[in-house]
Amino acid sequence: MKIIFIYFLSIYTLMAQNFKLPLWENNIPNQNDVKVEEGIEITDKLRITAVDEPIMEVYLPEKSYATGEAVVIFPGGGYRILAYDYEGTDVAKWLNSFGIAGIVVKYRLPHTANNIECRLSPFLDAQRAVRLTRYNADKWGIKANKIGIMGFSAGGHLASTLGTHFEDNFFTTDEIDSVNCRPDFMILMYPVITFNEPNLHSGSRTNLIGENPDVKLVEYYSNELHISEKTPPTFLIHAADDKGVPVENSLMFFNNLKKNNIKSEMHIFENGGHGFGLAIGKGRLEQWKDLCISWIKDLSK
Repeated sequence: MKIIFIYFLSIYTLMAQNFKLPLWENNIPNQNDVKVEEGIEITDKLRITAVDEPIMEVYLPEKSYATGEAVVIFPGGGYRILAYDYEGTDVAKWLNSFGIAGIVVKYRLPHTANNIECRLSPFLDAQRAVRLTRYNADKWGIKANKIGIMGFSAGGHLASTLGTHFEDNFFTTDEIDSVNCRPDFMILMYPVITFNEPNLHSGSRTNLIGENPDVKLVEYYSNELHISEKTPPTFLIHAADDKGVPVENSLMFFNNLKKNNIKSEMHIFENGGHGFGLAIGKGRLEQWKDLCISWIKDLSK
C-alpha cells in the first residue's frame, strides 16, 4: 500500500507542477557568513519571519489550458515578514485556475543579520526571480514576453522598485544575471509606493533603509518619482479606507504613469481596509480578481 501511495503522490505532484527552486545556486550576493535560522509563524496565516536561503516556488497550470503568461509574486509584510500563503501561494493557485503560471518569491528580509547592505537583498532576489523565470520560460511553457510581477503592500513596493529600477545592477554572479529582468507588466495591490511624507508607510521605510535614512535613499525608493517611458503597463488596486498604506500611494503612481503615457488601470474600492488579499467573502471587493484577469488578457490583444 505504501508503494502505491507514493506512486500516486508522485503522479499528483507531476500533474500539479509545483516545485521549489533556489534563487542562487552557489554564492548568494550581498550575504555574509552569518547563518540565520529561517522563521515560520502559523496562526490564521503562514508568516515567514526570516529567510536565509531565498527561493521561488513555481506553480504551473496544466499544459492543456496554459496561456503562456506568468506572474512573479512578492508577498507583503512591511519588509519585516512575508505573508507567504495569504499573499503568495494562495494567489499563485488562483492564477493557475486561469491558465497563468504563478511564481512565489521567498525573498530575503532586510532586518536579518545575514545581509551585508540590508536594503539590497530584497531587490536582488526580485531581479533574480524574474531572470530565472525568463531563463526557464521555454522549459516551463511560459512566453518570455509575458512575464509580469505582482506585489502586495511592501511587496508592492518591491515590485514597483523593480518596475522602475530594473536597469540597476549591483552584482553579477553568473550568466543568468545577464538576462533581462524588466517585467512585462505589473500588478500592484494596495502598494507602498512613496517613502516621502506624508503618505509613506513608516514601518516599510524603517525596515528597508533605517530610522534616519539618507535623503538620497528616500528619493530613490519613492518609486512614483522614477516612472519613465520604459516602465511596464501597470494595474493598481487599493481601498479608499486603507489605514495602513494611504490610497495616495496608488494615486500618485497612477497619475505619473499617465503623464508618461504608460498603459495603466486603477480601481479604488470604497471599503476594504488594508491587506485583503484575494478578498474571499468580502462582497464587491472580490471583483478585483475578475478585473485583474481581464486586464492581463487585454494586454495580449
